[in-house]
Amino acid sequence: MSFAAHEPPKPAGEEAEQACLPEHCFHCFDALFCALTHQKPIPPKFPEAKFPLFVTWNTVAPGKPHRLRGCIGTFEPQPIRTGLAEYALISAFRDHRFRKIEEWELESLECSVSLLTDFEDAASYLDWELGVHGISITFPHPSLIPATPTPSSAPSPLSSASAVPTRAALKHTFSATFLPYVAEEQGWDKLETVDSAIHKAGWTGRISEDLRRALKVRRYQSRGCEVSWEEYVRWRTDNGGAM
Repeated sequence: MSFAAHEPPKPAGEEAEQACLPEHCFHCFDALFCALTHQKPIPPKFPEAKFPLFVTWNTVAPGKPHRLRGCIGTFEPQPIRTGLAEYALISAFRDHRFRKIEEWELESLECSVSLLTDFEDAASYLDWELGVHGISITFPHPSLIPATPTPSSAPSPLSSASAVPTRAALKHTFSATFLPYVAEEQGWDKLETVDSAIHKAGWTGRISEDLRRALKVRRYQSRGCEVSWEEYVRWRTDNGGAM
């Protein structure tokens, strides 16, 4: 999953509990199906709004856990109709962790949409609730973070770097996010979630307490929904679409 850093406003004119609808997922499925088959898309009927959003594709199989197939979104509020269609395709075709989704895979897919709300600055890297908040973190190159003095026998929190960082590396800002459901889905506690986010951001060295305390953490909530391929097919045929 990737994201564009931005501080979004809360969605206007909608109750958060009603923010995400199955029709949002159907619209994503329709964008992908039509891109792969050249069929005519069904115009969306749900109300227009602006939200930061993520679109996730999972592969589902009987008796097996869901397997991530693509997940990309943005923290910049998007017009929901065009934004969902755009990120449905970006997450299907441009998540570099995976090969592009192909037509033969459609029947095994599940689509979930997350509309992000209630962004707040966290007071510390643990100032958020499992199962309630997602987190986004940013931090500078750890060699720029002042180290808390430690006894000479203890390893330096900066000693894990395999080489002296280049000037370009020092200018790089690390960032990553996890949606609210990820920690519980993975069985992580808060510390494991934060450390996993640090690794996801691209830092491969030792994670010190100084590094954790230097994190800038934003917490947020999301309203989500998910639909299966079978549900999408029923929706499309009920609305006069060809399969």
